[in-house]
Formats: sequence, structure tokens, C-alpha cells
Amino acid sequence: MDDSEHKDDMKVQAIHRLESLSSSDYSDLLESIKRKIQEARVKAALTVNRALVLLYWDIGHDIIQRQMDAGWGSKVIEQLSRDLMKAFPGQLGFSSRNLKYMRLFASSYPDREIVQQAVAQIPWSHNLVLIERVKDPDERLWYIHAITENGWSRPVLIHQIDSNAYSRSGTAVTNFASTLPPLQSDLAQQLIKDPYNFDFLGIQKDVSERELEKALIERLRDFLLELGKGFALVGQQYKIEIGSSNYFIDLLFYHLALRCYVVIDLKVVPFEPEFAGKMNFYLTAVDEQLRHPDDCQSIGLILCKERNRIVVEYALRDLTKPMGVSTYRMLPDNLKKALPSSTEINKVIGSPPVELDVE
Repeated sequence: MDDSEHKDDMKVQAIHRLESLSSSDYSDLLESIKRKIQEARVKAALTVNRALVLLYWDIGHDIIQRQMDAGWGSKVIEQLSRDLMKAFPGQLGFSSRNLKYMRLFASSYPDREIVQQAVAQIPWSHNLVLIERVKDPDERLWYIHAITENGWSRPVLIHQIDSNAYSRSGTAVTNFASTLPPLQSDLAQQLIKDPYNFDFLGIQKDVSERELEKALIERLRDFLLELGKGFALVGQQYKIEIGSSNYFIDLLFYHLALRCYVVIDLKVVPFEPEFAGKMNFYLTAVDEQLRHPDDCQSIGLILCKERNRIVVEYALRDLTKPMGVSTYRMLPDNLKKALPSSTEINKVIGSPPVELDVE
């Protein structure tokens, strides 16, 4: 056999080997490679973003220092912008507006170490939103951690700030401290809000529990966003059979971080102590019938129109099943439309919109 025939034979064998690969094997290979490429791209983007944010902090810090040491006024920023754009033609990010944001950014975070450890992990556009809208340093750090954990886009971040997510987090009345291990108790407490913001429903009248439940499911994406990261819907009106009777859970979720089922009971009336007894019953049933040996203890959340904190604390005090009680609020569309937008507010107060000159 000459070399050409040998090469042809090798090609045929290679084709046969390729054809012998099962479709599932090839799909697994393809998905694995695609995933690695995507991960590499994300890491590269994060590295570039981190370097950019740190650069902007350094520029802002240098401007502050020179203005303090040499007594330079604000006009130096205009001159610096012109010279930088001349030195780096075609490179965005050196407009006078953006340089002013860099100065504000550096003054908002005097400690560069904090910028390195946390602030540089989120995009520059997100940082601009935070320094414009959130003045308390601890609150800003809370939103930074939430962005990195939940992957919030800039519009979602603005929505979370406007809905005051920071002050609503971890404020529900619960018995988690006495019914859950410390680590899970702390995490569960932080995941439960009060009140929940159901403005996205646009409901303009009193509704029944079933109507509220239906509206939430119809806007499931918005509902999951409000609940927070980690909630996976298991079922609506989830049937559990006990004895010869059927019972139906309004909404049943599984939380990926807590590794447990979360039972949600919707109420369109103020909290009553008997609601806790019913939730205790549901949690017992879910733990007995659905809970896997590797799952943690199921948690209950009673969502009410109103609640008296003392009444809730009494109702939950001696129960052994972990549960919390929160309220919800809804802003009708007609009232929402009557309120000025953030752009209109900025025009009135003279605050520059963050979406301009954000590179």
C-alpha cells in the first residue's frame, strides 16, 4: 500500500470513528466547550471592568488631591477632558461629565481597598447609579453585594433602589432564630422582605386570594424578581392529601440556597393568629410528604394585607415550624401614572441623568 492509499484509509477510519460517536456524546462535548468559552469571556470581561473602575477611581482621586493641594477650581476638569481626548482620540470615557463622575466616585469611596474588594466587581454604569441615588455607604455596599449575587442589570438595580429593597430586606417578623440552625436562620431572615412590592400587578381594587394568586402567576417573572434569587416555583394550588381529604397550598417554591421548600400562603386581609396554625399544618405535611432526606426544614411565609407586629410575635412564639409573616403593597396603575418619572424629577432638581456619558 503506497502513502496516498494509506492516507485515504486513515481518513476513512477517522470518518467512521466520528460517525460512531453518539449524538449525546457529541452534544455533551459541544456544550462543555461552549460553557468553557463563555466562562472565559465572562472572566475577561470582569477583569477589564475591574481595571476600568480602578482607573476611574485613580483619576478621580488624583483630581481631588490636586484641587486640594494646588487650589485648582472646577475649570481644570474641562481642560483635562480636552487634553485627554486629544491624547487618546476615539477612546470614550474622558468627557468632562464623566471626569466629574470619577471625582464624585472617588469622594464617595475614600478607601481604595473597598473599591478593590467590592466596588470594582460591578460595572461602571451600576456604580454611577449607586453614587447618584444612594448616599449611605452601608446601603451602597448592600446593593453592591446584591448585584454580584443576583446579576442585576442596571434597570433592575434602579427598580430595586426605587422600591427601597435595602430597608425591606430582613425586616419580616419570623421565628427563624428559635426554629432553624444559626447559619440557615440568618440567611432565611435576610431573604424575607417586608413589605413585598406588588406594584407591578397594577391592581386597582380589592381582590380575592385566588385573584391575587392568579395575578402573581401571570406576572411570574416580576414576582420571582421581587422574591429574590434562588426561588423556583414548584406549583400553584399544590395538592397534598392527608387522610381522606385534599388540601391546597397557594404557592409552593423550592429555594436553591436554603435547600428547602418554601410554602407561601396569600391573605387579602390583616393577619389573624389562626393563619399561623394553618401554616404549621402545611409545613408538617410538606416535610412528611415532599422533603428529601438531604433537604433542610421547610419554611413558611404568610403574606398579608396588614399585620400587627405584637400579634404576629405572640402567634409564632411557641411554634416549632419556621415561618415568617410579611405584608405586601400594591400601587394602582392610575396612581402610578400620576407620579413623575425619575427623568422628570431630575429635570426639576437639576440632577444630571446617569445614563449620559456612561462608558
